[in-house]
Amino acid sequence: MSDKVFNVLFLCTGNSARSILAEAVLNRMGANKFRAFSAGSHPTGKVNPFALALLEKHGHDVSNLRSKDWIEFEKPDAAAMDLVITVCDQAAGEVCPVWPGRPITAHWGLPDPAAVSGSDVEIKRAFDKIYSTLAHRIDSLMRLPIGQLDRSSLQRRVRELDRKPAEPT
Repeated sequence: MSDKVFNVLFLCTGNSARSILAEAVLNRMGANKFRAFSAGSHPTGKVNPFALALLEKHGHDVSNLRSKDWIEFEKPDAAAMDLVITVCDQAAGEVCPVWPGRPITAHWGLPDPAAVSGSDVEIKRAFDKIYSTLAHRIDSLMRLPIGQLDRSSLQRRVRELDRKPAEPT
C-alpha cells in the first residue's frame, strides 16, 4: 500500500449505528493508512445516541460524525473509494450505485443494535458487541498485506473477514 491512503466506505440502510461505528473505529485505528466514511441508502438523519455514547466512552472523536446519504459519494468531487463494505443485510441486498473507480466490495453482516429493545443495559450490551466485532474485523483488515495482493485476492480476503469470529471481550 506504500504511502497511499486507502479510502473505505461503510454502508448501512440508516447510517445511524453500525456504519457510523465502523467509520469511527477505522479512522482512529487506521490513521495515516486508511480513511473511513459511512453512508446509508435511507439515512435516518441522526446518529444513534447509544452509538455516540459508546464511541465517546472509547475516546473517539465524534464531532464530525453524521448520518448521510450514499448519494454524497457518487458526486464527481467525492473521494474515490478503494473499498465499499456493507454492514447490514438490507443494504447488501439493495442495488448500490456504480462507484467510480470500481472499488472492491464486501459484506460484513451484523445485527442492528439500534433495533434492540429492552433496558438501556441490554441496548448498551448490543452496541458493545457490535463495536467489538467491528474493531476485530477492522484490525484484521489493517493487517492484510494490501500492497502485495492483486485485486481478486484482496477482495476475497476482505470478504473472508466477515466469517472470522470476533475475539472474546
